[in-house]
Amino acid sequence: MPNTYFKLHIQLVFAVKYRAGLIHREWKEDLHKYITGIFQQNNHKMLQINSMPDHIHIFLGMRPHQSISALVQNVKTESSKWVKAKKLCKGSFNWQEGYGAFSYSKSHVPNVIRYIQNQEIHHRKETFLDEYRKMLQLFEVDYDEQYLFKELA
Repeated sequence: MPNTYFKLHIQLVFAVKYRAGLIHREWKEDLHKYITGIFQQNNHKMLQINSMPDHIHIFLGMRPHQSISALVQNVKTESSKWVKAKKLCKGSFNWQEGYGAFSYSKSHVPNVIRYIQNQEIHHRKETFLDEYRKMLQLFEVDYDEQYLFKELA
């Protein structure tokens, strides 16, 4: 076959290191724009992005030229550098190791977009850790609770 055809919808979820609430309402939109730019520079299509103080959800149309792990590493590294360069946090800003990557069919796209848009409402009722556990269970991802998140030492 002479051409490559694809349609990949991926939701990425990752937390601020130690799940610290460092993403502030005053600058989160600028962070979202910066991260969107990283995806666009890598020829992926941002479908929806939203964050809470301790984590972020990113939904994208992903092109197959780059691995998910390479893309996430690039986004985490560059966005952390950006937050530090802008001096948006009093202390250090880093993303926690690891991430969740979940694929969706085209029929699920509107619901995932709406879910990410409504994170503030959703998290009035459920913690991030509970939300993340449910996602792992829904997608039948095996995980060990003791390694789910590293806590402060």
